[in-house]
Amino acid sequence: MHPSDLPPDHLSALVALRRDLHAHPEIGLTEVRTAEIVARELASLGYAVDRGLAATGVVGTLRKGSGRRAVGLRADMDALPIAEETNLPYASRTAGVMHACGHDGHTATLLGAAKLLAERCAFDGTVHLIFQPAEENVGGARIMVEEGLFRRFPYDAVYALHNEPGRPLGQFALRDGPIMAAVDEATVTVQGLGGHGAEPQDTRDSIVAGASIVMALQTVVSRTVHPMDPIVLTVGAFNGGSASNVIPDRVALVLGMRSFDPAVRDLLERRIRDLVTAQAASYGCTAVVDYQRSYDATVNHPVETETVRRVARRFAGPDQVVEMARPSMGSEDFAYMLKVVPGSYFFLGAGMVGKPLHHPGFDFNDALLPIGATFWASLVAEELRAA
Repeated sequence: MHPSDLPPDHLSALVALRRDLHAHPEIGLTEVRTAEIVARELASLGYAVDRGLAATGVVGTLRKGSGRRAVGLRADMDALPIAEETNLPYASRTAGVMHACGHDGHTATLLGAAKLLAERCAFDGTVHLIFQPAEENVGGARIMVEEGLFRRFPYDAVYALHNEPGRPLGQFALRDGPIMAAVDEATVTVQGLGGHGAEPQDTRDSIVAGASIVMALQTVVSRTVHPMDPIVLTVGAFNGGSASNVIPDRVALVLGMRSFDPAVRDLLERRIRDLVTAQAASYGCTAVVDYQRSYDATVNHPVETETVRRVARRFAGPDQVVEMARPSMGSEDFAYMLKVVPGSYFFLGAGMVGKPLHHPGFDFNDALLPIGATFWASLVAEELRAA
């Protein structure tokens, strides 16, 4: 199947749907309107529709023939707490919330594939279309899995894609093994003894202790972890104090950590805890570390990634399929689906124009809709080949 196979009326309806979703963004686990639209569209196409996993999740199931294999395609539905600055006619109508990552486009793309699979695609088996809430910050994929996604809907393979601005339109970027990082977050609270800025000798300065912690944390990457193990440690916030003549009692730091190897991830946590405690003590302060594990690393399975590679080369041509030299340090909760069912996650180029993901001026490129929808249909046809 080729993008040009998408009937013009189907494409125009898909664009209108995507822009409607863009105008009405919803934060994770509150995607009520989006889920209602998805469920209605799937039901109109003859899918069996199941709702309620992870509060607003929707699963559409379509069976053809007598084949026993089942594959899943996943799209995320949630938006981000970002104030939109696109000035588009279909810009967000919800203050402080926008689709800055293209999940409106992912949802519309999978609904476009749903119509192709129902009306124009021959296959033998079962396809489950997973519309997942809360990818951005709550872990909707993990919640769906914990609530029985794969027990209720058995799968042989599961797939997901993400649009990638700055990559040529329609280019597939693949990788065996780790493709997205594990992400953790820590809040460090440094407790000292505040006082007058003119009498620092009578204080235990939490600002100085916090600054020392920031600098010492840089050695975690350079002196704790093997140089060949990719990690990122970012101090994203340093909060404390209010005036030049006041030394505050406490400051708070917010850290973000990215890694791939579980052993390295454990080492990071141990070293950060030890280093923070020791640095604070050296300035007569104490420190508490609230360390939260967020998303695990997203690790592709080789057989399913090869299926994507093979279908993509036939679909788009060999020049439009590239191997990623290194994994992305971004994170993705599709990791939790891949820990249970074999599958693959990949990137699809959205073109060389526009703003990057998570930017207030970002907008999904509608030219990607027919490419993504027809590719999904082609992948299902390959996985569930009709006799």
